[in-house]
Amino acid sequence: MPLVPYLQGKTVAVMGLGKSGTSAATVLQNSGATVWAWDDKAETRDAAAAAGLTIVDLTTADLTEVALVLWSPGIPHTHPQPHPVATRARALGKKLVCDIELLALACPSAHFIGITGTNGKSTTTTLIGHILTKAGRKVAIGGNLGIPALDLPPLGTDGTYVLELSSYQLELIDQAAFDVALLLNITPDHLGRHGGMDGYIAAKAGLFGRLRPGGIAVIGIDDAPSRSVIEHLRNASGEYAIAISTETQVMGGVCAVEGILVDDCDGQATPIINLRGIASLPGRHNWQNACAAYAAARASDVDIEAICKGLSTYPGLAHRQELVGVIDGVRYVNDSKATNADACEKAMVCYDDIYWIIGGQPKEGGIASLDYLYPRIRRAFLIGDATEDFAASLQGKAPFERCGTLDVAVARARETAVAERRPGAVVLLSPACASWDQFKSFEHRGDVFRALVAALPGERRPA
Repeated sequence: MPLVPYLQGKTVAVMGLGKSGTSAATVLQNSGATVWAWDDKAETRDAAAAAGLTIVDLTTADLTEVALVLWSPGIPHTHPQPHPVATRARALGKKLVCDIELLALACPSAHFIGITGTNGKSTTTTLIGHILTKAGRKVAIGGNLGIPALDLPPLGTDGTYVLELSSYQLELIDQAAFDVALLLNITPDHLGRHGGMDGYIAAKAGLFGRLRPGGIAVIGIDDAPSRSVIEHLRNASGEYAIAISTETQVMGGVCAVEGILVDDCDGQATPIINLRGIASLPGRHNWQNACAAYAAARASDVDIEAICKGLSTYPGLAHRQELVGVIDGVRYVNDSKATNADACEKAMVCYDDIYWIIGGQPKEGGIASLDYLYPRIRRAFLIGDATEDFAASLQGKAPFERCGTLDVAVARARETAVAERRPGAVVLLSPACASWDQFKSFEHRGDVFRALVAALPGERRPA
């Protein structure tokens, strides 16, 4: 746990006491800072107080002497309405930062790789970490991925932090600097928190303002917003940026148009590895993740042979097209992380006969963008708050039934798939929704799906 001695004797306000907030508050307190901890939920405050933190109501406290405000990224501080504490702090000129900032200031000699994008962040983050680890590097992986930044071990010049960064976190970074910065893609998401698409793009692009001198940008160019980011970066600053694509050959970049990863960074267009042969990286979206990870590893001076070994041995990531069972010839795939239509699309294009479990807490845009994939759907099984919206979208285009809950949907999907006996049938949990209507998190939803599949009867073969 890296300490932050530069804040010793100073007062730091911590707003939001979830996992990362509590972790940061504890580290700050252990570093000799005076910590004022606050959360809007009484039960969360009580738990923090029981853990030894000092609770101070930041909505009324005098913030004049506060050195900085450690802000939970999940709490709005600009759009759609700034939290009153954010308004009070900024009126006094106080900076709002997240725990990524404190980690970077605590371990300034370490190598930092930052990964953002609407989809694919977690896979790319863990893939880069896996490649570097296989290459013998000292690595710590965390950030938005789940491990709070200040719970990661302290690293020096021989260590690399590989950090998944959300748009919320990027808005709360002030001085943190990165050696390699990756933007995978941008599609509409979290628009209410950023005041619209322009604000969301700006938050993602802000990562490149945090590159260290000589740092390398890696940017996907398969969507228009990301192309605008790389064009602006090159035109405005002349910054070197590696373009990646799975749709077109890229001069001076990395591509995988037909699943063959090609490195043209030196102008030689060298075929490197056939990604179609890696079961843990199925589909074009994972080819993009692989291109990004390859480029980041090359930028970190990992040799090509070691990168290929890392790609080939990557075990995959839970809740991202995770094959959890094959029963009576039907595959069961946990893609619970697909919380929007774009992420869902990435899974659906990989399969031809889909028994689709979909629904939850709906997001902006619904599933209208997926209608071209409806012919792949043998039947959809609707759950959660989005049931009626999704029923309207599917009406007359694909067969569906209202199941309400995940256990009912899994049972009905199994019955239907087994009865129809289609070769290659897949029961796919890819909800295109947030999980909070019925579950604690997308991980919880995926874990429940996994358990339900494990309890199904039938003849099994290894997943």
